[in-house]
Amino acid sequence: MTLDLTDLAVDLTIDPRQAIGIPLALIGAVFLSLGAQFQHRGVVKVEARTVEVTGGLNPRQLTLLLGRPSWVFGTVMLALAILFQLSSLNFAPIIVVQPLGAVALVITSILNARVSGVKVNRASKLAIGMCVGGVGLFVTVAAFTAVDKPVTDTNLITILIMLGGVLLVFGGLFVFLRTRFQAILYIIGAGVLYGFVATLAKVIINRTQNGNFEWLTLTCVAGLLLGAALGAYFVQNAYASGPPDLVIAGLTVIDPLIAVGIGIVVLGEVAQAPAWAAVAFIVAGALAIYGVFLLARHHPQATG
Repeated sequence: MTLDLTDLAVDLTIDPRQAIGIPLALIGAVFLSLGAQFQHRGVVKVEARTVEVTGGLNPRQLTLLLGRPSWVFGTVMLALAILFQLSSLNFAPIIVVQPLGAVALVITSILNARVSGVKVNRASKLAIGMCVGGVGLFVTVAAFTAVDKPVTDTNLITILIMLGGVLLVFGGLFVFLRTRFQAILYIIGAGVLYGFVATLAKVIINRTQNGNFEWLTLTCVAGLLLGAALGAYFVQNAYASGPPDLVIAGLTVIDPLIAVGIGIVVLGEVAQAPAWAAVAFIVAGALAIYGVFLLARHHPQATG
């Protein structure tokens, strides 16, 4: 049996457009990290000067956030992160660029340790390594096996129905169980919602570029805004009950896994991938998710 190097070279190729999308996503990850650190500082200061957060931040606390320079600056940083992320989605499939946000986890953990004076313990370092390693493996395999697929109207309707179900589930859980919500629950909710937001953003960009801006695209915009609003509220509550690197760990793992899951199941972005790629995706995803829960349990600043 001989190995055909020509076939191997054909299989391990990367779209030149991805060479633009990947660095844009990495720049966005830097802004994401900075935004998380400054927003966390603002939320903590507001929480310290008002009543303890029970059942989520109340309207008065949300209003006070607008008066915190650190929170406002963090919001600007997050807006830049979104801008670069959307730009990266214009050049590469979600399955390639979305997981690169894991770089923000490393930056955030270093920043938070310096700002708070709390050193990252050994278990947390292991957890961060698992998150980044799992996502790194995931994006490496995806970069060589994923292809950008057009989103049909049927695909889009399926995604919107799924998002509607997710909004009902997490909205209902928050209404009835908000006094029991902890940081990890807020993080999971925000990560799932942002995964749909990233997918819809990609769809809206493509449909707008093709001059296909009609009722279905407008429905996507509405779904994106609803998902982003609830996700942002969950993130602020997560900052109030957990350190910023834990929040970023959850978002940069759960968010891309949801977006990638949609790309795989609904859009078929890896339909042509070999069997070994599927195994690698499962192993990498499990490793990264376990890292998030490990970090939630062992981070020195985690309260629940």
